Amino acid sequence: MDPEGSCAEDDPHIKLMMKGSTLRKVKSRFWKKQRHFRLLEDGMTIWYKSGWTGQGHSKFSVSDLEAVREGHQSEVLLSIAEEFPAELCFTLVFHGRQGNLDLVAESQDEAQAWIQGVRKLIHKTQTMDEQERQDQWVRDWFQKADKNKDGKMNFKEVKKLLKMMNVDMNEDHALRLFTMADKSESGFLEIEQFVHFYKILTQRDEVWKVFQDYSGDGETLTLEELESFLRLEQQEAEQSSHHATELIHRYEPSESAMKQSAMTLDGFQMYLCSLDGSIFKPELLELHQDMNQPLSHYFISSSHNTYLLEDQLRGQSSLEAYIQALKRGCRCVEVDCWDGSDGEPVVYHGHTLTSKILFRDVISTLRDYAFKVSEFPVIVSLENHCCLEQQNVMASHLRQILGDMLLSAPLDGQIPERLPSPQQLRGKILLKAKKIGGLETCVDETLTDEVSEEEEVADGDPESPNTEGPQEEKKKKKSKLSRELSDLVIYCKSVHFHSFEQARSSAKCYEMSSFSESKAKKLSKEAGAEFVRYNSRQLSRTYPSGLRTDSSNYNPQDMWSTGCQIVALNFQTAGLEMDLNDGLFRQNGSCGFVLKPDFMRDASSRFSPERPEERPSYKPLRLSIQVISGQQLPKVNQKEGSIVDPLVRVEIYGVPLDQAKDETGHINNNGFNPVWNQTLNFVIHVPELALVRFVVEDYDKASRNDFIGQFTLPFTCIQPGYRHIHLLCKDGMPIPPSSLFINISVSELTQRGQTQKVQDL
Repeated sequence: MDPEGSCAEDDPHIKLMMKGSTLRKVKSRFWKKQRHFRLLEDGMTIWYKSGWTGQGHSKFSVSDLEAVREGHQSEVLLSIAEEFPAELCFTLVFHGRQGNLDLVAESQDEAQAWIQGVRKLIHKTQTMDEQERQDQWVRDWFQKADKNKDGKMNFKEVKKLLKMMNVDMNEDHALRLFTMADKSESGFLEIEQFVHFYKILTQRDEVWKVFQDYSGDGETLTLEELESFLRLEQQEAEQSSHHATELIHRYEPSESAMKQSAMTLDGFQMYLCSLDGSIFKPELLELHQDMNQPLSHYFISSSHNTYLLEDQLRGQSSLEAYIQALKRGCRCVEVDCWDGSDGEPVVYHGHTLTSKILFRDVISTLRDYAFKVSEFPVIVSLENHCCLEQQNVMASHLRQILGDMLLSAPLDGQIPERLPSPQQLRGKILLKAKKIGGLETCVDETLTDEVSEEEEVADGDPESPNTEGPQEEKKKKKSKLSRELSDLVIYCKSVHFHSFEQARSSAKCYEMSSFSESKAKKLSKEAGAEFVRYNSRQLSRTYPSGLRTDSSNYNPQDMWSTGCQIVALNFQTAGLEMDLNDGLFRQNGSCGFVLKPDFMRDASSRFSPERPEERPSYKPLRLSIQVISGQQLPKVNQKEGSIVDPLVRVEIYGVPLDQAKDETGHINNNGFNPVWNQTLNFVIHVPELALVRFVVEDYDKASRNDFIGQFTLPFTCIQPGYRHIHLLCKDGMPIPPSSLFINISVSELTQRGQTQKVQDL
């Protein structure tokens, strides 16, 4: 590491440290010995040895140091205060449990050189710590491009490396920066010089401009100036004063600036790139919602055909698929059970070539992974195609493997008038399946154990191409249901949906229906307000059409907009729909439960997704997004010489009136630091249900644009002001250091009903 950038050699404090000094190491009033200390050439290691024997030595890294205390600021130095004046004394404080190092210099100048020099080095290492990932990223690229492993590159090789890194720049400008970094004038850059070259390349003019707008002296932001920025730009009101102080302490690398309650450009950029400067309100990432409401009042992260890793016809059934879904916060998994050849039920997609796994192994996996990322309940949606004997085997496995985890009786033995809450059901696994009778009649031995196959169709997939025989014939059939299995169904009894009127007059709160995507959309269009009211009391599950044999997904937002809680998606298929699911459930501690807006929890609600302007609390908002710049976007095409032409599209998903998108122009040949400075405007009619998706694509005039990265979040979780969006890849994983820099403002519409010209999705 070059400790002081380009002026390291000129810094008198660093020079003296590298030359070395004899300092007195003090362990107690009686143990005070001279040692020779010096800073090694790497600018990171302090080395010392006994001054008189010249034998054994010790060393430590500057990164191990937390701070330098000046004067008598340790118990040991206070004990020798009469012998050595404060101006000669200082203490090196280490991170963690390692003891302090108390030192006494020969002169005040020498003491100051070490105090100031070490502070500068700590400042540098702290800055480097913030950028460690970035530097590692750069070093990795260098190593990749250094084919002959001689640790250096000429200008031609550097140009080639820049193209690999998605940078296409003017040759004269690149050569000028290369010459600045080539301090030895050798015509080559070694790895550290290349890191320096890269840093000159990545200076953020757009961040500097924002900083200059608020900095009186152009060097730092005073506490008052930072408060003004937070209040006026970041739209923080009362908390701006307290928050400004917090941010300085959290991100300001300069100790002297921190002492003056000020923030340098370095600290400002670190803040903007941090979690505090992210588009997502940090406090809403934590578990913060009321978890004591009925289950029907929450959106629940849900998986369809959870056992599949691939498509619906030939894909592999796998326990790993359950583990992956549960690790993503999924709280409703599907288990399709069929008779196994040896008396053990199996799980697979019936009448297809998908592979089979044992039911008992699926249940063991649920036991081991259900509550790793969330303590709230898991619903097992059971599609039961087994004979009576194997149903009994399933019931036995559920009881024996899950034990107390399995909810096998109503809470407190009471027949519920409303569903219990996620809080009440913590650590419990609930079975969703058909049931003989209801909770009120579960001890009635006179009930038949036959259930209508009509319910099977509703609970299965009427759109499936795999159904056998005419639908009419199938509905006449009856199937036998095991009483042992039936008794394990408590709060999620599967029933066929007849009508909203029938449900209103006679349905129990623990009865729930499944709807295919087309049926749910039809109900939403024809009777949206009724569907919302129904979902305030009952649970609804929606699932993809059986015609989606490629495991593609439907837009879950259409279902959430009517209050459907269990919107089952193919978790194994990445893309827009899973981005929306991840976006919604990223909030509230990623626990898999998100409280629905209050107007969707009210049994007398008049809200309809088709007519949002008719609800009493209707208050549309204007969303204005200035897309400023991008940073280090990944390459899409790995061909040599290929550079992306990025554009940014903002998409709004919500009630039909809110579905919109708009995009910036594309920037030719710059995935490294593209600047758009374009503003996109939207009107949001139901902010509580809207999701905002930022997509970066590589423009291609001849064919479909290539996906580069995205980030999706609920409108209600947006932090206004200057923010960074840390992009995710298609699988929803971070792709550091790729980001967008934007400025967001949210305001009320001045005229009711005013519209904004945006392109419909």
